[in-house]
Amino acid sequence: MERMKKLIRSKRGQNTVEYLMMLAVIVGVILVVGKMFKPQISNIFNQIMGMVSGAAQGVASPN
Repeated sequence: MERMKKLIRSKRGQNTVEYLMMLAVIVGVILVVGKMFKPQISNIFNQIMGMVSGAAQGVASPN
């Protein structure tokens, strides 16, 4: 318990807490943005899969 008190009082402890708070904010922003753009991201992946599939079929069947 005494070790926690020292960690909280020290500058090193403050820096750790600040970094953890920044990390939490960044993760939160990424989650919100991901949720907002989920349909668009899904469509992009489907388009890429279609292109790869088309290219693979083109290579498999010679002209």
